[in-house]
Amino acid sequence: MKKFDDNFFEKVSFSQDDFNSLFEAALRDLKIAKEVNFQEVRFTYSYQALLKLGIAVIAKVGGVRIKSTLGHHIKVIEKLAEILENEDILLIGNKMRLMRNAELYSGGKSFSKKEAEEYYKFVASIFETANSNLDLEYLL
Repeated sequence: MKKFDDNFFEKVSFSQDDFNSLFEAALRDLKIAKEVNFQEVRFTYSYQALLKLGIAVIAKVGGVRIKSTLGHHIKVIEKLAEILENEDILLIGNKMRLMRNAELYSGGKSFSKKEAEEYYKFVASIFETANSNLDLEYLL
């Protein structure tokens, strides 16, 4: 089992319904990102889908949930990258996090349609990786 830092994660007993709800929330955000025509919304929902997928995968693999504390988004991204053994999740996910923070806290980063589509496709590929590595076929 993977090691989870007690400063950021806490052990929780998850039922199958809890897992299903977490995964369905992640998938719902991915579907919104796919269907929306506004690049800012596509980017935001792609990022949220990545985080929610990370939360769900962490719950499934570790039986833990992330604590709401300073730096918790990067911890979710780091742990998802570790679990799925994909360094791109850390690199691209962190870039998305920084872009989202700049947009949210610094008055608006504009995203091109191409950028938003590329980030959506990246996140969708991570869903496929999680699906195949963790046997989550009901996700897709």
